[in-house]
Amino acid sequence: MSFTSSSRQLPNTDETPERETPEPDAPSPGIEQPGPAPQDASAGAPDHTRDAATDAEPWQDAPSSGPEQPAPTAEGQPAVGTAHDTTDPEPERGETDAEPEPVVRAPEGEVPAGRGAGSSSDEDDGGDDGEEPVSVSSPPSAGHADEGTDGSTDEGGDEGGETGPAAPSAGGVGEAAPPSGRVRGWRGRYPVAATVLAWTVTGLAAALVLFALLMPGKADQFHPAQFLRVPVEAVFGAALVLVLPRRPRIAVSAVAGLALGVLTVLNLLDVGFNEYLGRGFNVVLDWALFSDAQAYLQDTFGGGGALGIAILAVVLVIAVLALVTLSVVRLGSLVARNSEVATRATLVAAIVWVTCAALGVQVTGVPIASEHVALAVQDRAHRVRDTIRDEAEFQKIAKKDTFANTPPDQLLTDLRGKDMMITFIESYGRSAIEDPVMAPGVDATLTAENKKLTGAGFAAKSGWLTSATYGGSSWLGHSTFLSGLWINNQQRYRTVTAGDHLTLPGAFKKTGDWDTVGVMPGVQKAWPEQKFYGIDKLYDSRDLGYRGPKFSWSTMPDQYALTAFERLVHGKKHDKPLMSTIILTSSHQPWAPIPRTVPQDQVGDGSVYDAIEKAGKRPGDIITDARKSKEEYGKSIQYSVTSLIDYLVKYGDKNTVLIFLGDHQPIARVSGDHASRDVPVSIVAKDPKVLDRIADWGWTDGLRPEHNAPVWKMSAFRDRFLTAYGSTPHS
Repeated sequence: MSFTSSSRQLPNTDETPERETPEPDAPSPGIEQPGPAPQDASAGAPDHTRDAATDAEPWQDAPSSGPEQPAPTAEGQPAVGTAHDTTDPEPERGETDAEPEPVVRAPEGEVPAGRGAGSSSDEDDGGDDGEEPVSVSSPPSAGHADEGTDGSTDEGGDEGGETGPAAPSAGGVGEAAPPSGRVRGWRGRYPVAATVLAWTVTGLAAALVLFALLMPGKADQFHPAQFLRVPVEAVFGAALVLVLPRRPRIAVSAVAGLALGVLTVLNLLDVGFNEYLGRGFNVVLDWALFSDAQAYLQDTFGGGGALGIAILAVVLVIAVLALVTLSVVRLGSLVARNSEVATRATLVAAIVWVTCAALGVQVTGVPIASEHVALAVQDRAHRVRDTIRDEAEFQKIAKKDTFANTPPDQLLTDLRGKDMMITFIESYGRSAIEDPVMAPGVDATLTAENKKLTGAGFAAKSGWLTSATYGGSSWLGHSTFLSGLWINNQQRYRTVTAGDHLTLPGAFKKTGDWDTVGVMPGVQKAWPEQKFYGIDKLYDSRDLGYRGPKFSWSTMPDQYALTAFERLVHGKKHDKPLMSTIILTSSHQPWAPIPRTVPQDQVGDGSVYDAIEKAGKRPGDIITDARKSKEEYGKSIQYSVTSLIDYLVKYGDKNTVLIFLGDHQPIARVSGDHASRDVPVSIVAKDPKVLDRIADWGWTDGLRPEHNAPVWKMSAFRDRFLTAYGSTPHS
């Protein structure tokens, strides 16, 4: 119990307990002390005084002025010999007004512990609760208690007026000081450092909010001019803060800060998706891709690395949401506390924004007047609307099929008896052939492999297809090519694979003259899409008998996958020709380590690749370096093309027809900013009649398409191919 928390005294008794040791500053016993000191002139200052009875601290045990109070004893009785001895009994409660409780005078310039600059009471916005600040005998410093954490004055005037006159100071003009040896708060000891820190935090908060308001969604747009603009959202926000009362202001600031934090997280996702997939993040469809991203990270960096990255991502999201929200609230409070200056600044900013917008003022092509957040929100709303609308429209498109009702005997009549192979090479894009860093090696490989083909009696024609995807989501490219529908998002993929639209493998199967098989080393779990594609027998990563190491995401080298295909399928005797769909994975990012071709008789169960994998480069050394990524990507394409052509030359015959293509371009760091979505496609055969059927396509002879060779949408290939080889349309 604190004996200084009330002016009431215990009644005297006849007992005279032994007196305790007096406080060092207590007056001599038995001497009557003067009454309360006159009120200090500073007591009427509106912002620095309050009733001493409400501010007494637990350590204020001895008054410095006014009538001496008896020191309590162990039994709770006043000590003998005090000025108020038994001759002066204390009035009963309620009989008279209690005298104001005296306080101990602190040394000039000091403040009590717990009331220093930046204490929690500073955030009470002044007179909101009716409590007035304590009077201090010395002028306030930079670290004074009535300053906010950002160095601004207290918010006492927020609510539309100054605080009323302060209560008179009882018993002295100074504040109570702590007992000797009591350590004060660091803000009181280092007021200059506290002020500098407060303004530094405020500056960082302003920088963070400005960054969030102006942050672009593409990595190549991050340059200084982007952040030297005037955001109209900040002007409106400041104007709103200036007219709102305290509680609504804080609520609005918090909601606005949280919304801006969410937008910042979405912008970060846009940066990542544009870098890897060549498009922004779709808030409706793209959440399912995070599981694939986690699997990719685990294959690339191991379980521990993937977990660490996932935790870091979650922490980053939480930090962005929290910091942006707190920053907006802090700046809102600063504006409210400095309303006069903030009003002028807001008016100036508004005039500057309107003038720059009207005149179209720009810096290095970037407009000074920014409405980035409004446009970003509008764009996302359009994406959501378009996604919902597209789903309904695509369902109608998917039901239409030019060859859906074509009789089996009118399908692919000019390819009967041929062993067909449709092979996708992961990330084999136009940049591999035309980029100055990668092209020399890839072009040399294509030239050398084309010589192998002609030496073995094969010929090839090549062109370009524009993929429906970019940088990843290979299944969108596969389904677009095989179905003849433009499948550029996950919702379209789900829609088409849930139906019965005719695919190229399905067309071969429908004739009854081919057995359809799939070799897909990238598939590591159940794959229900097998039925949609019309594949009778699927060989995934679990069926190919591989006992070697993984090469990052790729479960096995392409040379091994093709060798397993020969051993398990193609090399066996079968009654019908094969229609084989093969997806090669060695050129999948991060392009480290890359397999190396080994003598065919040494492939075995894949154990031979252990030493090759250990000697290869590590993903972490490649994935963060654009130049190295380009170089290693080019090498991976060379390896995949070489493995495929070596297989064809060794195991192909006069009835073999190979179609091979890329599924999409590599990521922007490799393919380059604003790269096309074009991929090469080639048809290889020994029978000249096969290539004669496509002579009017205008494709280039050989494995390397010319720069000006025809470019088709990937979805156009199916119908052109079916028509060229004797299929009759029946929709």
